Amino acid sequence: MSVDRSDPRSPVISVGGELAYTTSGPLRAEVDRVLAGRPPVIVLDFSGLTFIDSTGLSVIVHAWREGQRAGTLIRLRATPRFLATILDMTGVTGLLARPLPEQSAVTAPRRPAASA
Repeated sequence: MSVDRSDPRSPVISVGGELAYTTSGPLRAEVDRVLAGRPPVIVLDFSGLTFIDSTGLSVIVHAWREGQRAGTLIRLRATPRFLATILDMTGVTGLLARPLPEQSAVTAPRRPAASA
């Protein structure tokens, strides 16, 4: 794992090898460190990923949930086909596509008031 902070508005966390029970802790800690700076976007680069288990998947969901709280979009880059399939099957792709809460309040259509 490495972190590129050359663009502080969009730091890139690169993940390689296996993202599993024994290796997901450091990634989760790094995501939390980067989110503490409240950048507009965090990029998770999976170009070197060879395997992911449910614990690794939970780190992606954690990043999304904490990003929502911090006002930070989580973007995935270089997602291997096996990871894309897992994200689609588990619904995580849909989570990642959701706008931030402030954005959804601005862009959400207004519902008509209920009539009595």
